[in-house]
Amino acid sequence: MEKLPPLNAVRAFEVAARTASFTLAATELGVSSAAVSQQIRNLENWFGKQLFVRSGNRIALTDAGHAIYPQASRALGDIAAIGRRMLEGGLRTRLVVSVPFSLAELWLAPRLAVLLEAFPQMAIDVRVEDDPVDIARQNIDLRISYGDYHYPGLKLVRLVHDEVLPVCAPDFWHRHGNGASGLEGVHDSMFIHTNWGPNYATHPSWADWFAASGQSRSPDPSQGRRVGLSSLAIASARLGLGIALGQRVMARADLEAGRLIALSPVSVRLGHPYCAFMLPAKAERADVAGLVELLGAIPGKVHSGFPGKSV
Repeated sequence: MEKLPPLNAVRAFEVAARTASFTLAATELGVSSAAVSQQIRNLENWFGKQLFVRSGNRIALTDAGHAIYPQASRALGDIAAIGRRMLEGGLRTRLVVSVPFSLAELWLAPRLAVLLEAFPQMAIDVRVEDDPVDIARQNIDLRISYGDYHYPGLKLVRLVHDEVLPVCAPDFWHRHGNGASGLEGVHDSMFIHTNWGPNYATHPSWADWFAASGQSRSPDPSQGRRVGLSSLAIASARLGLGIALGQRVMARADLEAGRLIALSPVSVRLGHPYCAFMLPAKAERADVAGLVELLGAIPGKVHSGFPGKSV
């Protein structure tokens, strides 16, 4: 057998690289920061390469560290998958899907309904949580994330690159549109603003939308309605609370049913696509592959994996 690197050190390296912190790695592993640091030194000595650049309390992967990390993460994930199969006797039927808060209800749930028509006996565990998550340790089959950069060691499938456009309830526009042909004359208090949170800087704002439509207006958020989720912005618009800059994939069902109307054909693309991440060993499972296909489907397209079904 070929000589293997120390596996405890590889595990410490994988967690430290993923969390970008010896302190966070120590918390996850249940050891001290000094123990993590020592394991990293052991691995560096074994490879004869420096894996991290250390600057005070901050760490960053070196070129050698970047070269090693994807394979180390993938190998540990495969080992974890083998252990689960042995413990469960190879009879696992539960699909564990991890998803951000904003996507769970309006985007994921309708597609899970289609999946369950094809796999009616399947048990599904939907976990709603922010990035990052430990896919291997938490036994997650599929993680859906905004952006393609969170999990470099895993299989990646880009699902959809969404866009936003102005939407509101028909009755709201009838009462507050003032006969306007566009949004130029709408008061600032009528706009719904989505606060994406401190971790995101690439989501378009109302100022971005007005710029895309050839106008310089920037509605004042302090005068309008503010919500903390894109799905809540759409729900608020549906209830007649204002005009939301709604994501198209989330608003599609409401637009088709007439519960919402689009006030302009102008849309603005999000900064990143939504992506699916999974351990390579799980990517070919029928339930995982079927859900990935549904999530990446063009609306209305009939899928080969699920005859007669459309999303």
